[in-house]
Amino acid sequence: MAKRTTAAHLAALSLDPSASAPLYRQLYFAIREAILAGRIQPGTRLPSTRTLARDLDLSRNTAVAAYEQLLAEGYLDGRVGAGSYVSKVLPEALLHARRSPTSSPENPAAEPKLSRRGAMLARLQSAQGLPPKAFSLGLPELAGFPFEDWARLLARRWRRPPSDFLVGVDPRGYRPLREALAHYLGAARAVSCDPDQILIVSGAQQALDLVARALIDPGDRVWVEEPGFSGTWSALLAAGAALTPVPLDEEGISVDKGRTLAPDARLICVSPSHQYPLGTTMTLRRRLELLDWAAAADAFVLEDDYDSEYRYAGRPLAAMQGLDEKGRIIYVGSFSKVMFPGLRIGYMVAPKALIEPFLAIRRLVDSHPSSIAQAALADFIADGYLTSHIRRMRSLYAERQAILLDFATSILGDRITLRPDDAGMHLVGYLPPNTDDAALSRRAATHDVVVPPLSAFYRGPAQHKGLLFGYAGVADKEIGRAVARLDAAFQDD
Repeated sequence: MAKRTTAAHLAALSLDPSASAPLYRQLYFAIREAILAGRIQPGTRLPSTRTLARDLDLSRNTAVAAYEQLLAEGYLDGRVGAGSYVSKVLPEALLHARRSPTSSPENPAAEPKLSRRGAMLARLQSAQGLPPKAFSLGLPELAGFPFEDWARLLARRWRRPPSDFLVGVDPRGYRPLREALAHYLGAARAVSCDPDQILIVSGAQQALDLVARALIDPGDRVWVEEPGFSGTWSALLAAGAALTPVPLDEEGISVDKGRTLAPDARLICVSPSHQYPLGTTMTLRRRLELLDWAAAADAFVLEDDYDSEYRYAGRPLAAMQGLDEKGRIIYVGSFSKVMFPGLRIGYMVAPKALIEPFLAIRRLVDSHPSSIAQAALADFIADGYLTSHIRRMRSLYAERQAILLDFATSILGDRITLRPDDAGMHLVGYLPPNTDDAALSRRAATHDVVVPPLSAFYRGPAQHKGLLFGYAGVADKEIGRAVARLDAAFQDD
């Protein structure tokens, strides 16, 4: 009876000749699963390879290969002249890895016990890695990047790489890259630094993480802009910081409100050249006020200069870091928006007193980004490719902003208010105060349009409702179609 039952089980196996996995692997997995699920009991004799091949309409070699794999892994025992039997001691039992009856898709195993910090980090949400769609935030124009030039620079560096490129470079980063950056930032952003103050990191998010690890103890107060960037919040929360949302006015972050809410703050996080997400530019008076307060309070200022290269009226504004005479500002930037996000190279310019602590912590986390990519990037900057690319993209993005404004006005009318911005890669579309912008954003997603709700950028009650439109990476001809799909989302209400 057992033999007939087993033969029936195996004869009923379903294999797919069109699948990418070879038939012998499909057969191996099917028999293995039947054994582990208990449908074929330990000690049971299996049909001969000839019989199984005939029942399943397979070549005998396929059946032999599957049995041999099961024998090699200990699922079967082979007996001379007596056939193949299911092992009485399965590999999972030996390894204490056999599936528990309480663990199944219908009854999952208990969640692992995480540390309080681990549980908090697991709850933090991130949009990174999502496929790009119309109006995704932070996405540059990728088709316009000079990939042929970039590939040539990479190939040149790979052709005969020095041995230190293959072993590792200075954890500060490749020195010629730091030298090129010091020159570029000084000319383009009025950043005052020498190459030894620059630390090359794997994107701006790692810089935020290093700053938080070095300067924040659990419970320390940190000012964050309200509304602000959730990526900044996540890095700070991971370090145990107590975030203090500080409102903005027409001049930028309110130092008076911050002083009242958290006079003992250890760190202030701002985006003064083009505030994220509202686009406010911090006035000179407010910048000097913030620097004076930070120096008096023995606090540091993290300046996130995320997209200020893209200014469409006049030259890019000078960074606040150039005003710092007391070593209070940590300046952070990356190449994700000026080149492409997958490059994963960013930088931080730190006061000299903080460089060694940052390096010590960095060595424990991630010694350096790709040496070859750093060298190619140094060439890309020094040979003028970066400046040329930014100039082309600045013109392109200004045109796309204008196209978005035209379509929004003609299609969406007075249901949403978009105004031109002299800088950046996104616009805020303001909605009436009683609008559920989160619900509208979800409806838009069903129409293949990504427009995050402005309310999601507030830690407290949202003072404004709206949607964010990242226009830089959307092709001209797609902008109108995407706005039309958003119009359909409005009508779904």
